Amino acid sequence: MVFCTRLAAILMMFLAFADAATAQPRRSTDLLRAQSRAETDMRDRVNAWTVGLAGGLLEGAPIRFASEIARAVNDGDDIHVLPIVTRGPTENVNDLLYLKGVDAAIINSDALEEYKSQVPQIQQRIAGILNLFPSELHVFVRPEIRTLADLAGKKVNFNTQGTAAAYSGPLIFSRLGITVEKMFIPHPAALEQMKRGEIDGVVFVTSKPVDAFAKGKWEDGFKFLPVEFGPKFADYYLPTSLDPADYPNLIAKEERIATISVPTVLATFNWHPDSPRYRRVARFVDRLFSPGFDAKWKDVNLSAAAPGLERFQAAQDWLDRSAATKQSGRP
Repeated sequence: MVFCTRLAAILMMFLAFADAATAQPRRSTDLLRAQSRAETDMRDRVNAWTVGLAGGLLEGAPIRFASEIARAVNDGDDIHVLPIVTRGPTENVNDLLYLKGVDAAIINSDALEEYKSQVPQIQQRIAGILNLFPSELHVFVRPEIRTLADLAGKKVNFNTQGTAAAYSGPLIFSRLGITVEKMFIPHPAALEQMKRGEIDGVVFVTSKPVDAFAKGKWEDGFKFLPVEFGPKFADYYLPTSLDPADYPNLIAKEERIATISVPTVLATFNWHPDSPRYRRVARFVDRLFSPGFDAKWKDVNLSAAAPGLERFQAAQDWLDRSAATKQSGRP
């Protein structure tokens, strides 16, 4: 009898341990499922209103401007603008068309010319939203170079491929009818070679003032060459000048160097109105144009009108379509 009682007790203990062993995996599975649901919810919440904004190279103005836009627009889970370091405003057109995660981009207006033949429907695929800052053309040369014509056949650097200078510079020289020996090396290296007489000129396309000229030490005779605005530049460019206040060590008082600027545009991909990505971009544009928007980044010169923007859908299209989407009851 005692033996049977002990055996029953042992069996009960065994069954209890078996139940516990079976319950532990169930609890672990339930915990993992709960954690997975929580992570999925977090991922969906983080991505729900995130807009990828292609800026440019770290040393350029576009990425700094993209960061300012993000700082001004970001609003918790309601909108999150993610600035992206890219290869420059010219490459940004390609990124806006094809790169995953890019919904908006800072691009140079003349870079769109390159894509006309490649992307016939580009007018329907990209929407111009806002004129941003102008990027001034700087043609900086050695003392023996006196005019643009003197650069014919000479070595001229246009910065690395993908930058604004690498695209706009050769296009501008082509319109001027001046054929040069084009180089595409980093500007800091080119400036050092220029001092040694190995390169005759450099072309910058960026917002003034440029530290390399404003703070650099240059011997007498190094100078900027004027580029006069005219009909050949009227489609994409704007007249402007380099002034003594920009470069006091290189431009004499009361002197101004005529040049042109490349308008910079904030553009978005024209997503289908029923898509989540369209709703993200529409909220981003809504935020940009909201009446109470704290736009400290607008201290940057926005007065330059971008020629040719009538070819693109205006920002108001986004707002109108966004309002229609809300009225239709779509989520």
